[in-house]
Amino acid sequence: MSEVPGTGRVIADRYRLLDPLGEGGAGIVWSARDEVLGREVAVKEVRAPEEAPSAGGSEPSYSRLEREARAATRFSHRNAVAVHDVVVQDARPWIVMELVRGLALSDVLAADGPLSPRRAARIGAEVLAALRAAHDAGVLHRDVKPGNVLLGNDGRVMVKDFGITPADGLYGLTVTGEPIGSPEYLAPERALGRAPEPESDLWSLGVLLYAATEGRTPFGRDTAPDTLRAVGEEEPPPLRRAGALAPVIEALLRKDPAERLTASDAERRLRILAAGGTGSPGGGTAGPPVPPVAEGAVDGGSGGGTAVAAGDAGAGAGTPEPAEPPSRTGVLVAVGALVALLIAGGLAWALANGDDDTDGRGGGKVPSGGATVSVWHGPGTPVGLAGLAHLV
Repeated sequence: MSEVPGTGRVIADRYRLLDPLGEGGAGIVWSARDEVLGREVAVKEVRAPEEAPSAGGSEPSYSRLEREARAATRFSHRNAVAVHDVVVQDARPWIVMELVRGLALSDVLAADGPLSPRRAARIGAEVLAALRAAHDAGVLHRDVKPGNVLLGNDGRVMVKDFGITPADGLYGLTVTGEPIGSPEYLAPERALGRAPEPESDLWSLGVLLYAATEGRTPFGRDTAPDTLRAVGEEEPPPLRRAGALAPVIEALLRKDPAERLTASDAERRLRILAAGGTGSPGGGTAGPPVPPVAEGAVDGGSGGGTAVAAGDAGAGAGTPEPAEPPSRTGVLVAVGALVALLIAGGLAWALANGDDDTDGRGGGKVPSGGATVSVWHGPGTPVGLAGLAHLV
């Protein structure tokens, strides 16, 4: 048996702790065995500040965490780590979750560096799909960050810890007592102490995508107060590696929640980018929404991309893409038609008037060999076919 304290302990007369999988500010995650169903699970041993008050001023943080965890059992999605059970032992909640084999996105970024825009878009689309399902069920994540995104060995992108926000350190709580999670990924409205909304999770996703492509967060500073000040007051540094993903990131990182890209439009655009599309043209603005893509788009980005089914991308009504400018081929066809008409007119004039130069300016003759043709561009010098094509 392992020497790690707690190994072999049975929680709620059902879940036997096997080995610790990881430890952080929110507690320890164990691999465990469900003795009733005979399956492997992950069990989170939740930690919270002792008797830290909630926003209501009287309810302990453990009670809030238990309530949030139970709320997370209300929805199920292929990109969300399922919460199977919430039990209370030693006066605190233990959260029983699906066991996912793989790596956290934070570990991948630390080992391999920034992702390609296409791979980041694919991961972002899957994260957003899970967030939309949670929001529809009335559940907010509150702490979207690379450490809470798992890249499974089976190719799935999974989001964990819905509603289970760590509250560690002096800046673990806002002035209202609301846990803030990771300051670098916190939305401006939450830094100001306002209650979180679905748009707050979208901001955090924008920071995650920024970090995934640029290799650093846009607002991270040396201290938590400086970080929160940057979140609330500063604009993110210009994106240099995000390519076609930049407009989506910028649209998610708008200070006013009402001006952020909607979840449905963001997911649709991310899936187009993940499938190799270019998204909205231009940089610095979000641009108009783009049309949905067919199911079964394949991620061909770096790092061993996998097939992605678009599923319900949440396509909604939006401003249509501006019309494309006429192609060079179309211009040349139009020029050819115009020249043909001019030649025909010249032949008719020649048949009617012979070889006389009636206007006295020269250039009115139609050559019999047809080697070159000149047409008039107003008074002055004739313009050849190449010149006419350029003018058109």
